[in-house]
Amino acid sequence: MTNFTYMKKNISILVIFLIAGLSTKMSAQQDPQYTQYMYNQISFNPAYTGSKEALSGLLLYRSQWLGLDGAPDTFTFSVHSPVDMRKKIGLGLNIIRDEIGPVDETTIDATFSYAINTGAMSKLAFGLKAGGHLLNVNFQELNEQNPGQDVLLQDNIDNNFSPNVGLGLFHYGERHYVGLSVPNLLETEHFDDVNNAVAEERMTYYLTGGYVFDLGINTKFKPTVLAKAIDGAPLQLDGSANFMFYDKFTLGAAYRWDAAVSALVGFRFADQWTVGFAYDYDTTDFEATNDGSIEIFLQFDLFRAYDMLVSPRFF
Repeated sequence: MTNFTYMKKNISILVIFLIAGLSTKMSAQQDPQYTQYMYNQISFNPAYTGSKEALSGLLLYRSQWLGLDGAPDTFTFSVHSPVDMRKKIGLGLNIIRDEIGPVDETTIDATFSYAINTGAMSKLAFGLKAGGHLLNVNFQELNEQNPGQDVLLQDNIDNNFSPNVGLGLFHYGERHYVGLSVPNLLETEHFDDVNNAVAEERMTYYLTGGYVFDLGINTKFKPTVLAKAIDGAPLQLDGSANFMFYDKFTLGAAYRWDAAVSALVGFRFADQWTVGFAYDYDTTDFEATNDGSIEIFLQFDLFRAYDMLVSPRFF
């Protein structure tokens, strides 16, 4: 690429590098990242399924690198619930659609968990998920410098299916949680062309934790952490600090190591619905090319009338 400024302004060119290849084997786009991961843990840990002990659902939209043509957009929908009277077995469904330039990928997973009591108010859940990805690449949407000259960009990829399974552990109580998961056990090759260029999805390891402290009658404080490790990539660390007031209003901040700082806000209404918003400010050299990232979610927790929580759990 001779025009570096143009490359930064049009992310589609980056996709050319990722797919056409700077080498003969490289990693495809990995799992989407979330700033408000503490509310969306079923996306990467199947053991979270049913942990809210209610019918719980989430709609989340993330737009990354605002102002950059072809930047990633992520849409997430999940729903999960315990399905037995003792609330030991949980079932769920998680759908993620990821779009970046000419590439879109849809992930659909069914999740299962089984929880055992480890104390009067705590449980350890074992989780399993199974599903797959559908990958599409429309090379005609790329801005090529020399149209028609790269044989790798002539044939689109249509509904390339890749199966996937994942495992997780989740220990939780009224005030804490700790999770460990590997949501993609199958290191799938998405395509292999005549020149042996391969896009591979590698195993990703997640470690999460959080604790809720009472700072007063009407104030709670919850620090959380997420560590994400991928073979061949730097360790990603996310930390957040959230305050909840009157079990309704949440205000916090987050930091992604060497990547971004974030502001978070949320509001719980009608005892069953929560809406949240986050804004990320890029702290890398890439900051000059975009206007940050935003994330919006709507969550519901439907409890039976006799099973309402006086103080809703903070995760």
